[in-house]
Amino acid sequence: MAEAKSIEALSVMFTAGVAVGALVSSGAPWLLPAILLPVVSLAVFSSPLLSRSKAGPAVLLTAFLALGVFVSASAIPFQGEETFLESLALQSALKLKALISRIPFKADITSPLLTALLTGDKSGLTRETIEAFRGSGASHILALSGLHMGILYLIFDKLTMPLGKSRAAKWARAVIVVSAAGWFTLMTGAGPSIVRAFLFILIGEICTLSGRRRKPSRVLCIALLAQLVITPGVIRSLGFQLSYLAMAGIVLLYPVLEKWYPEGESAFNPIRKIWQMAAIAVSCQVFTGPLAWMRFGTFPRHFLLTNLMAIPIVTALMWVAVVTIALAGLGWCPGFLITMTDGLSRLLEWVLTVISS
Repeated sequence: MAEAKSIEALSVMFTAGVAVGALVSSGAPWLLPAILLPVVSLAVFSSPLLSRSKAGPAVLLTAFLALGVFVSASAIPFQGEETFLESLALQSALKLKALISRIPFKADITSPLLTALLTGDKSGLTRETIEAFRGSGASHILALSGLHMGILYLIFDKLTMPLGKSRAAKWARAVIVVSAAGWFTLMTGAGPSIVRAFLFILIGEICTLSGRRRKPSRVLCIALLAQLVITPGVIRSLGFQLSYLAMAGIVLLYPVLEKWYPEGESAFNPIRKIWQMAAIAVSCQVFTGPLAWMRFGTFPRHFLLTNLMAIPIVTALMWVAVVTIALAGLGWCPGFLITMTDGLSRLLEWVLTVISS
């Protein structure tokens, strides 16, 4: 158990150090939540490590804390030239937008909504639509995050299932899925929350291929450590903080809430699925709500209803949209798929408008 938690303890100490360095150098009080979670988590993750001996692990934890402070305080913002891959990804994003705009959707909301969900470009959405998302507490659906990456990951995972379950097939599926996730990350500008989601996928696939158990807390902490080592200044990003706080809620609180549901024998239990969705929404909100209140002075009162109703619609919409866009790119797209995409887009807009009002 101590070995399983060593990386978690080192990661939270380094994160706390980076947050302290950023706070000292910028004097921004809203960075305090970025320090609070690692400090609280340290009590959970470091106790097995410290129980090994008296001094060694404590010195190592202190060293990682100091290293985080040093890395954060000495980090120099760097804006390099656009790489070939970044340029190619940007061109791909522009082609995707053009392809979406050419599909003969009948609903005015469909094309700009798909563009926002798949590229992050919200410029085509009307003010009323954006207000409906904001008023219902669904702004996170428009802001590209792990939600979108997770849905796309599931899509590509299902699409590659026909390759089989042999070792060669597993490697091929992993390469396809990770490459698709990495390309989507570049296409959408590599925002902090998207990078976090990509790291989760990358680490998860490495664990699968190496035969290691995919431990959620370890995946979270390795991704956190890697992202802060590469770009320590990202800790100042609100998207970065909210993304990791949400995942911390899912890793730490969700298992507790999920266990409250009585055990049943039925394999198909819709009520349990609803309970799990609600538990995930509550877990995320408990961890992200205080920071959102500190930054914006608001709290999404209808977050539970919004997530229970909107997330299934968004998931279905992205599934249908990916198939529709792929077939349209091949020069053939059945009318019923366009109608389904229109219907789901209208349904999502209507649900959020009703909730926000």
